[in-house]
Amino acid sequence: MTDRKKLWLSRRLEGMLLRFYRAQGWQAVSHGSIPKKAIIIAAPHTSNWDFLYFIGLTRDLGIAPSFMAKRQLFQWPLGRFMRDMGGVAINREAGGNYVQAMIDEFARRDEFLLTIAPEGTRSSVAQWRTGFYHIAMGAGVPLIVGMMDYAKKMGGLAQAFMPSGDYAADMMRIEEFYHNTTPRHPHKAMQSILAASDKPYARAA
Repeated sequence: MTDRKKLWLSRRLEGMLLRFYRAQGWQAVSHGSIPKKAIIIAAPHTSNWDFLYFIGLTRDLGIAPSFMAKRQLFQWPLGRFMRDMGGVAINREAGGNYVQAMIDEFARRDEFLLTIAPEGTRSSVAQWRTGFYHIAMGAGVPLIVGMMDYAKKMGGLAQAFMPSGDYAADMMRIEEFYHNTTPRHPHKAMQSILAASDKPYARAA
């Protein structure tokens, strides 16, 4: 398949996704200006539908955030579509350090909005992975709370803020925001961000 046909197919698939999203009656909102570089926190992540609606919401807001995905997904036939949607390939094999890779990516780009789902899965989880926080601190970029409220069919981005280095305090701020949103499957959503952590963040000396 030629590059021109691959581009046409990617655009057609994106158009179909956007038409479906808009037909569902969602409303996109943004609180404050959107910086050129930031980590967008995508949570709670309880359904595969989250990805589709998030694409629609961000396109309505006039932005096209990137996301990380394992490098195997960037091969044919999904490769072109993944890249066009903002996908950034990462290598989790052989001890690949995705945190440093994303910090380096922020340094290379003038504009980079990176979406990360800290839960890492749509299944029920007891903790958040803290990689997103390490990336934000290492790259010196703000965090933006992204949300999708299925009860109100409203989603978008909250006010951006710089991480303070006090992980617990910053997570309490984020947790308060999410307590006011309804995910697609509420029973799968984590009750407390601070209940557990895979690797508690600590500011480097």
